[in-house]
Amino acid sequence: MSDLSVMHEEGDKKGRYYVVHASGESELTYSIISAKQVIADHTQVASGHEGEGIGLMLLREMIADARSKGFQIVPLCPFVNAQRRKHPEWADAFSV
Repeated sequence: MSDLSVMHEEGDKKGRYYVVHASGESELTYSIISAKQVIADHTQVASGHEGEGIGLMLLREMIADARSKGFQIVPLCPFVNAQRRKHPEWADAFSV
């Protein structure tokens, strides 16, 4: 997993953080509510890469961006919400 880099793409209303594997892509998608708030709506890890920490890697990148760019994350995605509960140090990045 260490050779994977998280990429980011964003349109007017949606965006995603993703990594590319030989077997496909893993991604964390979001919807843009405003410049100050996004909804993390889905995390999908490519088949065969479950349990490698890729979902957490994607979420950490999103949290870093939230902090540096000044937006908050609404954790609609069950994975993102579960990780939010496990990491109270991330509370500043979330809107619940």
